[in-house]
Amino acid sequence: MRGNAMKFVAARAALAVALSTGLAAGGALLGAAPAIAKEKEAPKGGTYSKEFIAVAGPVQKLVQDAQAAKAKGTPDAQIKTTLGGAAEAVAKAEAAAKTGQDKLAAGQFAVQLGGFLEDNAMRSRGIKNMIDSGLLEPEKIPTFNFYLGNFAYSAKDYQGAIEPLTKAVQGNVSEDAAAEMLADSYTQLVKPAEGIAALKAAYDARMAAKGTVPDSWYTRAKIIAYKAKLGPQAIEWSTLEVAAQPSSLNWLGAGQLAREFGGFGKEESLDLGRLFLRSGALDNDKQYVAREFIEYVQAADPRRLPGETVKVIELGLSKGALDASDVFVSDSLSQAKGRITADKASLVGLEKDARAAADGKLAVATADAYLSYDNPAKAEELYQLALTKGGAFDMDRAETRLGIAQFDQDKFDAAKASFAKVGGVRAPLARLWSVLADQKAKP
Repeated sequence: MRGNAMKFVAARAALAVALSTGLAAGGALLGAAPAIAKEKEAPKGGTYSKEFIAVAGPVQKLVQDAQAAKAKGTPDAQIKTTLGGAAEAVAKAEAAAKTGQDKLAAGQFAVQLGGFLEDNAMRSRGIKNMIDSGLLEPEKIPTFNFYLGNFAYSAKDYQGAIEPLTKAVQGNVSEDAAAEMLADSYTQLVKPAEGIAALKAAYDARMAAKGTVPDSWYTRAKIIAYKAKLGPQAIEWSTLEVAAQPSSLNWLGAGQLAREFGGFGKEESLDLGRLFLRSGALDNDKQYVAREFIEYVQAADPRRLPGETVKVIELGLSKGALDASDVFVSDSLSQAKGRITADKASLVGLEKDARAAADGKLAVATADAYLSYDNPAKAEELYQLALTKGGAFDMDRAETRLGIAQFDQDKFDAAKASFAKVGGVRAPLARLWSVLADQKAKP
């Protein structure tokens, strides 16, 4: 847990500052002790009970003396030595608290003295009393629940952290760390799926409020999902990330996760390579994409799609991701180049036969060839023909490639409509294609 603890140092530091500098709460300031002895009627929130007033005086004086010493520049360690009876005084005030105003004041005492004593358990009880008082302003309750959850999380009380952090997240607390602490609390309790769901709830709340989702949420969700082998969640979060942050590296990672957890075969890998090419994923450093070029070449196959194979190899060579001296690369390039002329010459006859055929199987094969030769208009026409005729071919594959052909013609709305029809193992891949189409459609 040391790494996770370090991850949230900033959040705990912010909490310490907030509690020590006088965060407004329910009409009173944490930086000033409630005037219990002088004012028995609280201006906002009812009255103090006589039982609470009877024990509040000593604890109030401790707070005031400590604050006065602090104002004079007395070192914290020295102030701490003067608070020997503070824990007992605070406990009496907490036990006597009956009304909402009692609980608010008792909570403030506990937060203030707990700060001087470096007693997080006391501060945590104080925050809980302030929340339970019913006198906090509604918009501040998520933040106070975050404080409460933060104390529990810091004490490694992960079960105790879940309820307040959940409330904080549901209230769309501004502290980004709240959702990550909640997710990590579930993970520490060996409930990774619940942790990812908690982050998704935070994501949904933030998006509904038109706020900004921090990059760290995507990263944490992906890490949790990957380690727990929760494929659908890993794919979902990488897709959400690339939709929000479409960098070339995020595109590469999203595609790789889709392949790893998606059970892709050769045909799916081919269309993933095409996605990488069009999204800029192959523009990453050669150490990250060398494998992807090889996968793309293997999926295209010089015997089947020679034109596309040559294009991919030449691009990989130009980027230094492929090595011309590699036997696989040189043999694939030579074989593909030797087939292009005859392959292209056969397209006219194949198209004629495809149009005359009773079903769409040959039309799909011919459309595949046209798509590989960068003729998306002809490919779109033949995919549409195949889908109309039907037959013994993979409909999801045909819809995917119809969408790619439409994408290549800047028909982005039509492409998204085609991708939306794709199911099965190809569904995650189609969603990524749809995200890319949506991004390209924007001015």
